[in-house]
Amino acid sequence: MAARRAVGVARRSQNDEAKNEAHAEVDRTKIALGERGPVWWDDGAPDLNRHLARTGPYADWYANLAEDKR
Repeated sequence: MAARRAVGVARRSQNDEAKNEAHAEVDRTKIALGERGPVWWDDGAPDLNRHLARTGPYADWYANLAEDKR
């Protein structure tokens, strides 16, 4: 979170160099946490990260959510 806060501070101060460094730190942190970079698990399940709920395999479930709120 410190890196994310640093991005905000750099944006507000319009410091492009600090903003770029803060974004780089966010990226390094996300890679270290396993949120970015190569997949570190192999459970055989398809990677659905790049699918929208309304257009992927969960489309019917998502459509029912909208109906439930009516």
